[in-house]
Amino acid sequence: MKKIILFAMGLVLGGTTVAQDKEAVETTICGDVVSSYVWRGQDMGNAAIQPTLGIGYKGLGLTAWGSYGLTSADDVKEFDLTMGYTVGGLNIGVTDYWVSEGADPEGRYFKYDAHGTNHVFEANVGYDFGCASLQWFTNFSGNDYKADGKRAYSSYVEVVVPFKLSAMEWAATAGAVPFSTPFYGTAGFAVTNLSLRATKDIRVTDSFSIPVFGQVTANPCSQKAYLVFGFSLHT
Repeated sequence: MKKIILFAMGLVLGGTTVAQDKEAVETTICGDVVSSYVWRGQDMGNAAIQPTLGIGYKGLGLTAWGSYGLTSADDVKEFDLTMGYTVGGLNIGVTDYWVSEGADPEGRYFKYDAHGTNHVFEANVGYDFGCASLQWFTNFSGNDYKADGKRAYSSYVEVVVPFKLSAMEWAATAGAVPFSTPFYGTAGFAVTNLSLRATKDIRVTDSFSIPVFGQVTANPCSQKAYLVFGFSLHT
């Protein structure tokens, strides 16, 4: 389903800021092309293009993000909206995830019935300490239920440590699901995401470069591992 990111994260992953002044409106237009779609340690699909459009002002940001498969017209489609606020190292946000497959077999975007929608609404809070960042995510509405029909409040927590090595930007991620939920396929506390990502800008001209990245992800809970290659395009 997703690998959504808050507006602030979108800027880190390669968006371009139209206005550099913090008092001005900032915009982000970019897109990733990935060999496979892996999100929080879960396999969400094959090769895909993932566009981002964002706007922000004084720490408040609104981002639209999508994922569209490149291998088949029947691939699952995703469209997410995130509103976030960043002040200092603290960030909070709310995301509306929508996928074309789910409780509604017709995949209607504007259907919000409690047990019949393909939307999932998630809240998050996190803090960037500079040397590392910590994020907590919890679903609070939408298509996220236990087998008994009660709301699952599925949650996920992760720590990301950025560093530089051999002229490349690296990020090591450790993520876990704190309790049982069918949303992440866990029966209790489980480590679901151990990732290492490297990014390097490939210079095309003196004024244009393409960020290329590779990522290794292991999910100890599902006993799966993935290798993803991708690149970013931005204005």
